[in-house]
Amino acid sequence: MIRTLRNLSRLAVIVRTLGRNGALFTDEIRDVAPGIAWVLRRLNNPRAPGRPGQRLARALQELGPSFIKLGQALSTRSDLVGDEIAADLALLRDRLPPFPGTAARAIIEQELGRPVPALFQAFDDDAVAAASIAQVHFAVTAEGREVAVKVLRPGIEVAFRRDIDLMYWLADWALAVQPRLKRLKPVAVVDTFADTVKLEMDLRMEGAAASELAENFRGDDGFNVPAVDWDRTAQRVLTIDRIRGIPVDDVPGIRASGFDPDDVLRQAATAFFNQVFRDGFFHADLHPGNLFVNQDGNLAAVDFGIMGRLDQQTRLYLADMLVGFLNRDYRLVADVHFDAGYVPEHQNRELFMQACRAIGEQVHNKPLHEISVGRLLAQLFAVTERFEMETQPQLLLLQKSMLTAEGVGRALNPSVNMWELARPLIEDWMRENRGPEARVANAAGALTRVVARLPDLLRDLERASATVADGGLRIHPDSIRELVERRDRHLDRQLRPVWTVLVLLAAALAVVAAAG
Repeated sequence: MIRTLRNLSRLAVIVRTLGRNGALFTDEIRDVAPGIAWVLRRLNNPRAPGRPGQRLARALQELGPSFIKLGQALSTRSDLVGDEIAADLALLRDRLPPFPGTAARAIIEQELGRPVPALFQAFDDDAVAAASIAQVHFAVTAEGREVAVKVLRPGIEVAFRRDIDLMYWLADWALAVQPRLKRLKPVAVVDTFADTVKLEMDLRMEGAAASELAENFRGDDGFNVPAVDWDRTAQRVLTIDRIRGIPVDDVPGIRASGFDPDDVLRQAATAFFNQVFRDGFFHADLHPGNLFVNQDGNLAAVDFGIMGRLDQQTRLYLADMLVGFLNRDYRLVADVHFDAGYVPEHQNRELFMQACRAIGEQVHNKPLHEISVGRLLAQLFAVTERFEMETQPQLLLLQKSMLTAEGVGRALNPSVNMWELARPLIEDWMRENRGPEARVANAAGALTRVVARLPDLLRDLERASATVADGGLRIHPDSIRELVERRDRHLDRQLRPVWTVLVLLAAALAVVAAAG
């Protein structure tokens, strides 16, 4: 009862705020909940300025930290809110008034178990940046190293816990009242948001992400990641080396420092490619406020709270799909989606290929610098939804990150396409991962997996035979034939890589013998 009253009170505030900003969108629920839609339409302010996404972003900003983060999470879910609203929410920046430096000092001392003067010889009480979850202070360690100290807001965990509970309550209530709302996946949206916030509430996780990214770029001077000071890092405190530099979109400042914006753009394209394809671990929020050009003319990144991961198979899918679009090979694009299992087999492959052509032909005759891979992916995801393609959150996050990266590229030089700069890297990566050597390695790996499974398969067969014999079970001949055919098809799929390896080895031996 107390939970219901608390949530109803908070809900009234939320509805009033959304309505005042003209952000009570009723079209999505008009058909499934017409009564609720009728009430909300009368509470909505039709004279509120801006596009729908801008009005929603303004309302979420007013509602505070939890809802700012919710808006940022929704900006990666164009499948739920649409491309235009997602683009507007992507501009939602969580800049909030800072909390007092005395409170930051108290949190640091509580988390690290030592007084601030013992940890830092200088600590700036005025925050240099204040966001929804944490704020940043510049400091100098006792050893004399310049650092940036990130501190969680006081009481932020309780505030988020309360608002997430409200979101779950609303999702459950909506499904109970109107089950047809299930297609909007309200509980899944809250689950994703809750998982994201849980990670961001532990600054050690952000430190680990920075450390992993730095390790991936060890020896690469073109992209720098600040080192983590683990002795001054805890759940609610993160200390990293201070970055001094020029914001990456400050082209006059870059030129005034003697650097060429085109060189910076080339470094940005290379760094982004390496993160996505080489490592499968990428900074998912590289807007100009998080990316700088340092005194050596190299890129340096900060704020590692939002990171993305792509496994090897997803990276291969992405590469094949992009190559298919660039070469106008729409059958390849379609085959990639079906072979990856993203589009169900019962869908019509020819129709899906036609839908891919409708997307690809729009960009084929455009100048290279006008082609946006991020928008291409957004259109593809919108089309694939009609073919029952399951949402791939990691790809949606990548698509948002690509749009952000392209924005940085256009700021540096609007007449250059950053993906063209990365083309040699893409071609090399494709050769390494799609060439003959890679196929042999993949086949050898499949052979190893099959051989490792053989003992288990034999044991399962023996158990099944014993069960049939002991129970006197009789199987119809047609069933036996079907089982044998299925077994043969399964073995053929399992052993195909084995035959590939054997054929390649035989060919190699023949070449050696002929040479001898």
